[in-house]
Formats: sequence, structure tokens, C-alpha cells
Amino acid sequence: QVHLVESGGGLVQAGESLRLSCAASGTIFSINVMGWYRQAPGKQRELVARITVDGTTNYADSVKDRFTISRDDAKNAGYLQMNILKPEDTAIYSCNMVVKTTNRGPTFSYWGQGTQVTVSS
Repeated sequence: QVHLVESGGGLVQAGESLRLSCAASGTIFSINVMGWYRQAPGKQRELVARITVDGTTNYADSVKDRFTISRDDAKNAGYLQMNILKPEDTAIYSCNMVVKTTNRGPTFSYWGQGTQVTVSS
């Protein structure tokens, strides 16, 4: 079993920055993909950013050039640096990791509990 814990959310003003962290614990052989998703009230959950094991990144158009995703495989951790935050970034942000627990085993998808990000205007 793998457990993910996010941290770093909070209340900020528009234009400010936050850095989210996601720490994974448990039996982990490799983390294929790390992703950050968000869900605002009354809206569907959406992909914010993802990073693969080879470092390839993808971003939602709404956060390109403002958010940066990164990973530290030595720590089984992922990060989301969020700059120039806007009120429309307000949401619960959740971390997702697609993990292999053994070399030849299948992958499993795990989610954190989410962290609230609120941006005031």
C-alpha cells in the first residue's frame, strides 16, 4: 500500500505564490507518473500538471507559464510551484501517483487527500 500526503496549501492574495508538496510512503519500486489535479466547487476535477519518469511535463493551458511541476525520486516526492496565482485557481488540489511496487509488477494509481488553495482578489 502506498500513502500520499499533500501539504503547502493555504490562503493567499492574487499574484502571490504557493508551493505544494506530495510525499509518498510505502512499498515503491518506481513512480511512473506524478500528477496534480484540482477541483473547484461545482466543477469537474481537472488535470493541472503531470510529469513522467523521464521528466516529460504537461500542463493545463490555464496554468502554463505560471505553474511548474517537479519530482524528487530519491524522496518519492512531487512538487507544484504555483506563481502569479489567480482567484480562479481556487480549488482543492490533489496529488496522484502511478506507482510500481515491484520491478515486473503492474502499476497502481494512488491519490492524496487533497489540500485547499484559496486565492483572494
